[in-house]
Amino acid sequence: MPNFVYYPPQSPYLDIIYQDDDIVVLNKPAGLLSVPGREIKHKDSLALRVLRVWPEACVVHRLDLATSGIIILAMRKSAQSHMGRQFQQKVINKTYYARVEGIIKEDSGLVDLPIRCDWDNRPRQIVDHEQGKQSQTKWQVIKREEHSTLVCLTPLTGRTHQLRVHMQAIGHAIVGDEFYATDFGIKLSPGRLALHAGSITLTHPSTNERITFDCPPPFIKD
Repeated sequence: MPNFVYYPPQSPYLDIIYQDDDIVVLNKPAGLLSVPGREIKHKDSLALRVLRVWPEACVVHRLDLATSGIIILAMRKSAQSHMGRQFQQKVINKTYYARVEGIIKEDSGLVDLPIRCDWDNRPRQIVDHEQGKQSQTKWQVIKREEHSTLVCLTPLTGRTHQLRVHMQAIGHAIVGDEFYATDFGIKLSPGRLALHAGSITLTHPSTNERITFDCPPPFIKD
């Protein structure tokens, strides 16, 4: 009897923002892995879906399972190498949108706190001034609401759960975050983490032009 693999429904199957001979830019839904996980229930992923359409596509970077938004895959190895160097040289700029707990009084700021894995509670991360790796996040208030604040986040480093840990560390965890939010914060966004990769700017692998792709978050209210 063949093994039955259940893939949780995701609609649309692929939300394509842009595609050419070098790159494909997609809007990843929250709850879908960037790459396949080890467990059968985690075999479905954005990369697997892309490979079914373009077998030569290559992974360049990832988003957390719970994070939605822009992610780019290379359509060939040369493009993957080109963008990989850009990530290493930190010349790819990314911005995120998040709804966080409480009202932030200041208009902008910088969180500069070292982060490491909380080994006893993986995949959680924690601030650790002795063993943590340097991590920096810029934030800017977009809109203050009744019980939360909409912010734009710019990571200057790329640590696991960096934005989520940093916002919790300054007393404003991202709502809907199962690892870092309070019970009240979970109730403010039931069913999803209110974190979205909203834009990315990079140098195109073939034209060498700087290009920006934008994708508005689904949780912004008018």
